[in-house]
This record gives sequence, C-alpha cells and structure tokens, in this order.
Amino acid sequence: MVDRLTKERRSWLMSRVGSSNTSPEMVVRRTAHALGFRFRLHRKDLPGTPDLVFPTRKAIVLVHGCFWHRHENCKKTTSPKTQIEFWQEKFARNVERDERIVHELEDRDWKVLVVWQCETADRATLAKRLESFLRPRSVGPEDCDVTSSL
Repeated sequence: MVDRLTKERRSWLMSRVGSSNTSPEMVVRRTAHALGFRFRLHRKDLPGTPDLVFPTRKAIVLVHGCFWHRHENCKKTTSPKTQIEFWQEKFARNVERDERIVHELEDRDWKVLVVWQCETADRATLAKRLESFLRPRSVGPEDCDVTSSL
C-alpha cells in the first residue's frame, strides 16, 4: 500500500507523537490518584525517566503504547507497510531498551509494573491492578505454612 502522505508530511505527523502526558498515561495517573496514591512524574535520575514513580513504595509504573512498544497479540500492534526494515529495527530497539530499563530499575530494588495502552480502556480492571501492585496484601500468620517446618 502506498502512503497517501508525502514524506515531509509523514515526518511532520510522526514528530507530533508525544512520549509523555499521553492519553493512556493520563488515564493511569487519574486512576492512581483517585485510589489515593501520590506519585512523581518522569524522574530524570532513574533509568528511562519512568512515567509514574511512587517513592515511598519504591514502585514504578511504566505506561507503554501498544504500537511503539510492541504489545504481543494486541490489535494495536500493527506494522507499517513501507520501509519495513527501518520499522523492524526501530521496534526491536524499543523492545530491547524497555527490557534493559526494567532490569536496571529492578537492580536498583524498584518494583516495576508495565501498563499497556489497551489495558487503560477497562478502568475498573486497571484500578484493581494498580491497587494490587501498590498496596499489596500484607502477609499474616494465616498465610504461613507451619506444618512444613515440622
């Protein structure tokens, strides 16, 4: 399929795609805030400048666009029909960088949650997931298996 836009117009259009304050990121922010969680945004002192940082919980939420970060088996993860090699390399670098950033954050003892763009559509499920990640259930005596030590 031939691109309907000129090369210059396509370049201009792609340059308008933002990397922060995206719609999915705003949904995650609003949801976390409504749950009572407070956070910092885009901390430059951490690898990858994470989207949401919860310092007191030592937790990070990364909001990934399905197209750019290649969410497996997602209908939003399409591939352009032109410049195929360029896009394959671009996407491979993105995925590699994402994996490296998560590992670097975990090496610094941060908990990391990746929220995909398509997962922000179901706000109730998103809220449960954030709640579970940010306010994990405490382990009590009923959770311990005392018989295994006997």
